Amino acid sequence: MYRSYAKKIFTLLVLSVVLLGCTSVPLSFGGARPTEKIESFETVTLRISGMRGTTDYEIVMKGDAARVTEYRIRYDMDEKRVPERQAACSAEKVMKLLNDCELMAWDGFHGKHPSGVKDGIMFSLQATVNNGRKIKAEGSENFPKHFREFRDGLHAMLSQKK
Repeated sequence: MYRSYAKKIFTLLVLSVVLLGCTSVPLSFGGARPTEKIESFETVTLRISGMRGTTDYEIVMKGDAARVTEYRIRYDMDEKRVPERQAACSAEKVMKLLNDCELMAWDGFHGKHPSGVKDGIMFSLQATVNNGRKIKAEGSENFPKHFREFRDGLHAMLSQKK
């Protein structure tokens, strides 16, 4: 009897691990709705702060293109934003990055700082998309899904050769 019960428990555990590992499972079981898409944007600002300083990344729609700017925050100059790099990108390229990183799902994210961690990286994001919809997110050493891909995508845009 005990052996049969243990087999059932083991089978349930294995099934649970498999289901949690499948990213498409929540949609097929109706546990989550598909992420809304960003169809337009006005501004997106990402601030990343750490022990070595603070950097702002700003995306602003300008006509048919977007301007992506990286600012270094200078605390010795009353928190003045000093432009470091700038690039022009197509709106489609920016929207692809925003949608690939599921930025709409970030709205309301508050990543609490893990206990026992003495320092780390903090971020805040503010965006205006889809004709006035506001997205706000923040965290401290705790980030939303696709955060690193979003940051890396911004770096790639800023590093593109003209």
